[in-house]
Amino acid sequence: MRGAVILIAFFLLFTSASLLIPSPMFPGNFFCTLIGEAITEYAEFLSAIFNGVFYSAILWLTFIVISRKFEEEK
Repeated sequence: MRGAVILIAFFLLFTSASLLIPSPMFPGNFFCTLIGEAITEYAEFLSAIFNGVFYSAILWLTFIVISRKFEEEK
């Protein structure tokens, strides 16, 4: 349950930060470039979602690994 809350919180944080920052962020802009010209109208939003998924997954996995280490020490 804690892991899901962490995942959702960081997804929302990074998605909104990607929308508010005026310059393109990696990896969202990279994925949008790979997809091509078909999504030019939605590129900003799709890039923000890619960034939210990417960075929240990294932090969620980090949280899971660290919490398991602490549980093993008990």
